[in-house]
Amino acid sequence: MRHFDYQNGEMFAEDVPLSRIAAEVGTPVYVYSTATFTRHYNVFADSFADTKSLIAYSVKANSNIAVLATLAQLGAGADVVSVGELKRALMAGIPADRIVFSGVGKTRAEMRAALEVGIRVFNVESLAELRVLNEVAADTGKTAPVAFRVNPDVTAGGHAKISTGKKENKFGIAWSQAESAYAEAAALPGIEIVGVDVHIGSQISDLAPFEAAIVKVAGLIKKLRAAGHTISSFDIGGGLGIPYGNNAAVPPPPSEYAALVKRLTADLNVEMIFEPGRMIAGNSGVLLSEVLYVKRGEDRDFLIIDAAMNDLLRPALYDAYHEIEAVQQPDLDKMETYDVVGPICESGDTFTKGREMPALESGDLIVLHSAGAYGAAQASQYNTRPLVPEVLVNGSDYSVIRARPTVEDILKTESLPNWLTKDENVTDI
Repeated sequence: MRHFDYQNGEMFAEDVPLSRIAAEVGTPVYVYSTATFTRHYNVFADSFADTKSLIAYSVKANSNIAVLATLAQLGAGADVVSVGELKRALMAGIPADRIVFSGVGKTRAEMRAALEVGIRVFNVESLAELRVLNEVAADTGKTAPVAFRVNPDVTAGGHAKISTGKKENKFGIAWSQAESAYAEAAALPGIEIVGVDVHIGSQISDLAPFEAAIVKVAGLIKKLRAAGHTISSFDIGGGLGIPYGNNAAVPPPPSEYAALVKRLTADLNVEMIFEPGRMIAGNSGVLLSEVLYVKRGEDRDFLIIDAAMNDLLRPALYDAYHEIEAVQQPDLDKMETYDVVGPICESGDTFTKGREMPALESGDLIVLHSAGAYGAAQASQYNTRPLVPEVLVNGSDYSVIRARPTVEDILKTESLPNWLTKDENVTDI
């Protein structure tokens, strides 16, 4: 469920008209709904209310500190993949002992920072990483709690670029090496084995891949315990998909996912750790944009909007679908077919091709739905376009939770080396 609906012919975010935000903040702009974040988190959490579990929200999906603080107040932990995300989570009020640190390329500095604040667990992805972590732990006089991320060679995910559980993917310890990896870890003085981790992909639309992975890992947990290892937690990652549009396939609800997990892990006596991201954030946000031009081409018409691929990368990167609607409720008797594109100098700056939509004109406002996850978090300043601001709505109130930088803000981070001096031909604007 998302709280972006038409009221009296105009789309609102909760109780705030989107036209007001466009007028006061400008476009393009990300708009998030507190009510949707809250509902999605609670639906997931309530599904596991009778289970010993930690819901570690995947910060990479949407890392705005206000979003993290909203979830922290609901009881969420955090799954982070960089020291920057770690600092965001801590600033948002998420306790360190509810933070898990994932990722294949943790640096020594990141390991040290995480050890110093006392995170819950490191999800270790290689023996090389394990050995470095042991050295850093020894240097700091601490013991690092670890779970190996194992790669079960299970196909999952809505696109090849978001499938992470196949043996050819870069993630995790190879399945054939898992038991020997735990044996090596047990012999290291700076390491404490606490669990097993797996994450097979993102935007998963059915439960079969989850079942295959859980069954394999449950068997591994039993073998590891038989070998004398203490396995107190089972992190099964995230990956549960969301519907991208009214006509999209609807993934299983959290209640069905929870029933599967509980059935398959009932005899393991472990704390379950979950890393949902998209499921909580995806439909909690929209990208609000203005139509710049309607360009009539020889064999197609283009709707040129002020948002671009640097603002929302998913269509260019994953061929991802986003539902597009007008802010003013349209006349459905007047339909046109458009390629919806942005102003970036790339042919890939295309949000959709051949989309039948109500007729639109220059100055009209539109929203790209399901943009709350992997939207602002993946944005860049390509073509020297300032990052898009973010707005959080709460009932009839809203707040700008990330301001739009100016071009001057971008340029002041750069400088000329001493062999390049400013001369009379350089113009300030």
